[in-house]
Order: sequence, then structure tokens, then C-alpha cells
Amino acid sequence: MSACGASNEDGGDGGSDAGGSAESAGLSGVLKGAGATSQEKAQEAWTIAIQGANDGLEVQYQPVGSTDGRSAFVSGAAAFAGTDSALNDEEGQLTEATEQCGSEPIQIPAYVSPIAVAFNLPEIDVVQMSADTIAQIFDGKITNWSDVPDEQADGVELPDLDITPVHRSDDSGTTKNFTDYLGKAAPDSWSYEAEDAFPVDGEAADGTSGVIQQVSTIEGAIGYADNSQVEGLGRVSVGVGEEFVAPSPEGAAKVLEVSPPAEGVSDVDMAVSLDRTTTESGAYPVVLLSYLVACQSYDDAATEANVKGYLEYIVSDAGQATAAEEAGSAPLGEATAAKAQEIVATIGS
Repeated sequence: MSACGASNEDGGDGGSDAGGSAESAGLSGVLKGAGATSQEKAQEAWTIAIQGANDGLEVQYQPVGSTDGRSAFVSGAAAFAGTDSALNDEEGQLTEATEQCGSEPIQIPAYVSPIAVAFNLPEIDVVQMSADTIAQIFDGKITNWSDVPDEQADGVELPDLDITPVHRSDDSGTTKNFTDYLGKAAPDSWSYEAEDAFPVDGEAADGTSGVIQQVSTIEGAIGYADNSQVEGLGRVSVGVGEEFVAPSPEGAAKVLEVSPPAEGVSDVDMAVSLDRTTTESGAYPVVLLSYLVACQSYDDAATEANVKGYLEYIVSDAGQATAAEEAGSAPLGEATAAKAQEIVATIGS
């Protein structure tokens, strides 16, 4: 099954009681997508809404991680992919996807969210850390909470307790975004390249949920995960200029606003180069920008209509509001959303 020729299987009623913010477009059949675990909550909300408006449609999004999602799209096992690191030709995947689709695939931002540096310390909700401190902790150079050098808010005293850094065991776009931040914001303390695979040995867990569960289980543990899925754990406020900034959708959106397009992108590719070193007040640079990748045309007309209709909803005001409400993401800015909508409109044209 090719991405451009993916057959549209007959679905059941596929409907849902929730949703209603998506408009009916007469979509039907089974639409298969795969990719970033960071998008999982948003994808669930988008699916409920689009299925609620289109009784014959069933969206099946598999949160297998960005790397496997891109591979599923390139191989044709998925009609679209979610990815936290832009599809490019570092590993030849853009060329492979272009061959699979018959033309260059579209790549649009769909989900903007802070990556929380989350920790498990009794009775402490916020710890302030510079980028260098975070880098040294995840590189195993700072191993006890009492050795964290950054000044804390009044009344916060860090305990004499071992730090257990927890990273993703699977290849992950979240890991690539996190290590990209460390390398750019703390180059003197982090010498590794930004990669989907975490470069340092240590405690590891599979997927976003695995990291959160591991950190929640181990007192003194610290990890990184999409902020929308971190519940019941403390969060690090990171050093930005002269202030410490907590993770928030608004802080993530500020970083996107000051970030330029990635070098050499085409008219249908909205990949950006995130500004990890911004000193903009209130900006939170440990940010994840997750994309959707799809073909511009599909051999199967129903698949083409379903991909186009689903992506149109996701980048609409209603779709972005749904993700913000259900997953805590930052809605795309007006200009970004308008460009994404223009690109989606080219599907099938």
C-alpha cells in the first residue's frame, strides 16, 4: 500500500458522541495515520470531532513515535504522519516520501507545545534551572539535587537526594527537540548532536507515558515530556535571559513567532528553525513543534478526500481550539494557520 495510493477501507459508523466543532464533509472509510506520541491527546480530540461530524469516517492514528511514523508514511502503511522533527533528507526520507507520493509531500505545523522538564521531589512544585544545569544533569555531571547551582525561589530548599535522569528509550522527535535545545542553549555543557536517540546511557523508558510513569515512580527522578501529558509532577522553570520561565502554551507560541523558516524549504514545506537561544521575555525555548506530513495527491479518491478534510479541520480555528482545550497546546498564530490552510488546499488540486 503506497501513501499516494493507499486504499480507503470501508469503516463502520466510526462516529462519536463528542465533537461537533468540525463541519460535515461527507467523509467516509478508514483513514490511517501514525507518528508522534506528543500529538496523542490532540489526535484523540481531533478524531472525536471529525468523526462526530462525519458518521462514516474512522480515523486510526497510531502513536508509535515520530521516527516510526515517518517510516510508516514513507512505506505507505500510513496515509499521513505526525512528526516532532521535520521530514528532511538527512536520512533520505524526504526523497523517499517524494517518490512514494509522486511529488514532494506537504509538511505543515499542527501542534505547538512546551516540553516540560518534569521531576519528582516531595512537596516541591517548581525548581529553577539554567540550560547549563539541565544539560549537566542529563549528562550525568550533576548527580544530587543539593548540588543544583541555580538560585531558587524563596522558601525552596533542594534536598540531599540522588538525581535519576530518565530519557526516552525509543527514537523520538521529543528527544531530538530536547537535545536540540540543550546543544544550542548550553553548548559548553552539552557536546552531543540533536538526535532522535538519546545520546547518554542511563534510566530509560518507552514513549511519553513511559517516561512520565518512571519519573513518577522514582523519588528524585527527572525527565522530559510533552507538557500536556505531565500531571502530578513538578516542572522546571528554565532560564531565559534574566528570568526563569515555566512551560506554558503562550511561552511556546512566543518562540515560534521569533523563529525563521528552515533553510531550503519549498512552498509546501513549513519546517522552521526554532530559536532555542531567544531572550524574549516570557518565551519558553524548550518547545516542540509537531508537524503533519501528507501527499499532495493520492491514487484513491476517498483517501485523498479524507486526508484533505481531516487536515483542513486540524489547522482550522476550531481544530486548534480543540487541541488547546483538550491537550494544552498553543494554537497556531494567524499567519501560520493561514499558510497551513493554503497548503492543505493544494491536496488533490
